[in-house]
Amino acid sequence: MNRWRALLPAKLGTIFLALALAAVVGYVEYATGYDFHLTALFLVPICWAAWVVGRRAGLLLAVVCTVIWLVADLATGHPYKHPVIPYWNALMLLAFFVVIVFAFSGFQDEHQKLLAARSLLEHQNEGLEQTVQQRTSALQSEIAERKRLEQANLQAERLAMVGTIAAEVAHEVRNPLGSIKLNLDLIGKQIETLAETSRHPAEEGRTLVHEMREEVHRIQRVIEDYLRFARLRNPQRKPVRLNEFLEQKLAFMGSAFENAGVRLRTDFDAGLKTINADAEQLWEALLNLVRNSLEAMPRGGALAISTQKRNGEAMLSVADTGKGMSEEELKQVFVPFFTTKPRGTGLGLPLTQQILHAHGAVLECASIAGKGTTFTIHFPLENKA
Repeated sequence: MNRWRALLPAKLGTIFLALALAAVVGYVEYATGYDFHLTALFLVPICWAAWVVGRRAGLLLAVVCTVIWLVADLATGHPYKHPVIPYWNALMLLAFFVVIVFAFSGFQDEHQKLLAARSLLEHQNEGLEQTVQQRTSALQSEIAERKRLEQANLQAERLAMVGTIAAEVAHEVRNPLGSIKLNLDLIGKQIETLAETSRHPAEEGRTLVHEMREEVHRIQRVIEDYLRFARLRNPQRKPVRLNEFLEQKLAFMGSAFENAGVRLRTDFDAGLKTINADAEQLWEALLNLVRNSLEAMPRGGALAISTQKRNGEAMLSVADTGKGMSEEELKQVFVPFFTTKPRGTGLGLPLTQQILHAHGAVLECASIAGKGTTFTIHFPLENKA
């Protein structure tokens, strides 16, 4: 109804123009008499009104055009054998016009139905295309998730194999290293004793023993990393108020940030309450990420740690403004023993990933060379979180 009211001015305008055109045709026919036989031109306003406005408008124009023709015919004074003939001709002309109107309006109705069917088909095609796109997108997401799971399984198998080898090697090496370290302590004492009874200085001996002790200590640290990596205990998960937990832990690292020339910025989502996690293991994983960021900023920079609750998960981000990583380095960032640090073991990030995987969390890494690196942890949340 509202649509018809909106179109009413345009329809009335069409009817008035058609009437004006009919009047012009009638006047020209009157002025020319029967020399040009212009009666057929009355079909123009009749068909126009029927097509644009509808059948009723066409019938109205048919009646008006018939009347105009009759008036023009009578005004010319043409002699007929019987006075009824012009009225009979007008009646026949009206019947012709009515047949044309019904035929033309029927054609117009079929045209409208065809347009409606075409519009419906296009709408169905759009819906079908949208359905295909949605299913294609879902299939692509499923394929991507399957690839991620396959990579995670492959990584888990690789870590399990590495863990077994590391445990065996560490077990065989740890005891001899302890003995070597003890003997170095004895050698250091012996050097001090000999220096008291000899004229030769003990400084060179002390330096050598110190360097050997540092190397032994480094090997012990690597072995401890291997053992921790290979014998990671099952997490004892309990509710942890993540924001408060981070505030407390980061407060103890203030001096480390100050010494490294790093500005710490935090942004914690107040809507995030608790997550189920092993607090000790969670901090070990986060500490590895923070240390990794500090080492990536030897000349200082900014470190941003934030939390966010979104789509049924808790997101914890650690972003630095360090040197970043190349695409090749980024591909291997979680591969055991891969490291770009001169004295690194290549187990820090794999251990972090293993800890988070045991929590049902996902660790992602994004990095741009020369601009920085962002680690994002996705923790699954329970309904009450």
